[in-house]
Amino acid sequence: MSSLSPLSPRTRAILDILGPFLSSIRDSTYARRQHEPGILDFMLGDPHEPPLPGITEAIQRWSVPQDNHWFAYKLSEPQAQAAVAAALRQRRGIPFAAEDILMTTGAFGALANSLLALAGEDDEVVFISPPWFFYEAMIAAAGATPVRVAVQPGTFDLDLEAISAAITPQTRVVLVNSPHNPTGKIYPPETLERLAKLLREASERHGRPIYLISDESYSRIVYDGRTYHSPAAYYPYTVLIYTLGKTLLAPSQRLGYIALPPDMPEREQVHLAIMMRQVVGGYGFPNAVMQYAVGDLEELSIDIDHLQRKRDRVVAALREMGYEVHTPEGTFYLLPRSPWADDLAFTELLATHGIFVLPGASIEVPGYFRVSLTASDDMIDRALPGLAAAIAHARTHAPAAAGG
Repeated sequence: MSSLSPLSPRTRAILDILGPFLSSIRDSTYARRQHEPGILDFMLGDPHEPPLPGITEAIQRWSVPQDNHWFAYKLSEPQAQAAVAAALRQRRGIPFAAEDILMTTGAFGALANSLLALAGEDDEVVFISPPWFFYEAMIAAAGATPVRVAVQPGTFDLDLEAISAAITPQTRVVLVNSPHNPTGKIYPPETLERLAKLLREASERHGRPIYLISDESYSRIVYDGRTYHSPAAYYPYTVLIYTLGKTLLAPSQRLGYIALPPDMPEREQVHLAIMMRQVVGGYGFPNAVMQYAVGDLEELSIDIDHLQRKRDRVVAALREMGYEVHTPEGTFYLLPRSPWADDLAFTELLATHGIFVLPGASIEVPGYFRVSLTASDDMIDRALPGLAAAIAHARTHAPAAAGG
């Protein structure tokens, strides 16, 4: 029997990159207990209450065939493209047209196919740390070299000097995410203007455009009356990606899109390249019913005011217990500092109280842990005593030794 791995070198590299996250999901107490009734699961941005009734109504409505081609092969359905372009014109103030839109299987599919179309061997992609779990692995999957740049400590804003220093003649893409998962930071217009200037100058200096992929998955999950600003309003080489899964809190429906600004040079070529990647990469288009339903679904949203009240309640409670935690400007998440430097040990301590959170080490922010606010009010009620007990224990005890 051959001793060679059945996996390709690129697949092995991806598994190495994903090791910390996979360990937090597969090798932890959470992996053993996640399906137990009554556990308090704050790990991921999953729903813990019934879905919005309008989702079911829209899917049922558009499941009824209106012609013989209703369930024929679909690329990006014109009806869906037009609905998305109209929504973006209203929310972003950018004159998107239907032909600027590609429908995708969520932001995941949007990002994968954008990277595959724009970056490859000998290219570099700059991404921001702490990142979403899969950014680095997806860059590697496209054959490009991931280059991480940390956010500014304290403010969590983009470190523009560090981004500038990271750009080389091989840089093809810069990838940003606002509101930022996991910090909740919304990048302000002045930051985006400076980023656009930096990228224009670097593109001119190196003789080819640097694309900016803007992950705007949480752009409608913003608090305190803030206004979200898209980099697409400042930089024409922006590839805007979005998923309806966050706003609807229905991530398994895999419905999203890519929007190319109308002033993007060579937009038609970029559009065709991404579409061909969708086709040859496994037909990465949403199913017909979800595309037909986009117009209805774009009008729906979870209750952001309720989400903000949960944010305020949990932040206040954690601070009263003694946790250090900032107030996020957007997203579903809180990022408290662990009372132990070893956040993995502290998340295991919380697990003894039936509380499951994401260790910061799995998302490049060691010493912290992430809490999802998609939990129900009842789950929060039941979790607060355990969170208080855990920090009280941590003040007087060191983490248990491995194997102890």
